[in-house]
Amino acid sequence: MPAPRTVLLTGAAGGLGTLMRGLLPAYGYELRLFDVTPIEGEPDAITADLGDKEALREAVRGVDAVIHLAGISLESSFEKILRANIEGTYNLYEAVREEGVGRVVFASSNHAIGYTPRPLPGDPLIPVDTPRRPDTFYGLSKSFGEDLAQFYWDEHGVETVSVRIGSCFMEPTSVRMLSVWMSPGDGARLFHAALTAEDVGHTVVYGSSANTRLWWDLSTARSLGYEPQDDSEQYADTLVAEQGELDPENPDHAHVGGHFVTDPPLWPH
Repeated sequence: MPAPRTVLLTGAAGGLGTLMRGLLPAYGYELRLFDVTPIEGEPDAITADLGDKEALREAVRGVDAVIHLAGISLESSFEKILRANIEGTYNLYEAVREEGVGRVVFASSNHAIGYTPRPLPGDPLIPVDTPRRPDTFYGLSKSFGEDLAQFYWDEHGVETVSVRIGSCFMEPTSVRMLSVWMSPGDGARLFHAALTAEDVGHTVVYGSSANTRLWWDLSTARSLGYEPQDDSEQYADTLVAEQGELDPENPDHAHVGGHFVTDPPLWPH
């Protein structure tokens, strides 16, 4: 599949969006930027909310593909998650359908399977078809997004690669992150593969570097042409010295979702 020329990048002002703004143009993409927050130095960026259907449709018009990073990226109240992550993602897919855009790359999350026990050394890697077990309203919204992507493929022929992102920062900042880290360079490689692979239908992949301590199976990502180049192990000695190894008896370390599983909920109970 030829590389799409113009790509709408939603959530362009966020942490991951900012990283991709700097990296993806090297792959030949012309980025159209969208965020609820104005982006300094980008006068042509579209500043609008995902609830603004007209702005979304205008943003989508004429692009070859969409990388959808926008939304709330941490746990919040259900009302806020509903508006931004659930209704907002639906609005995005409706704009894509109405404008005839054929490919979306959806930023899902490892928190869609957050209650899955983390594998111990010697255990098999977690497959992409493991049952979803969201750990938060945030994780629930990412499960919804994956189902929405499947529906729009089956019903309307819109292709999506749903990327269950671990943590994409310049460096990992915790021992847990040694297993789920995706370097910015590998993030750009994965998004490029997701934009250009042929016949993806709706494909779910894990978004991580080739970490020595990796928890999940990257085979579906590799099937798209993704070749991760980085490994978090170079940071392991420092982080382990500061924080200690993960302890299977510690509830915060027992599941893929980490402390998202064990933190007190935000809603009344």
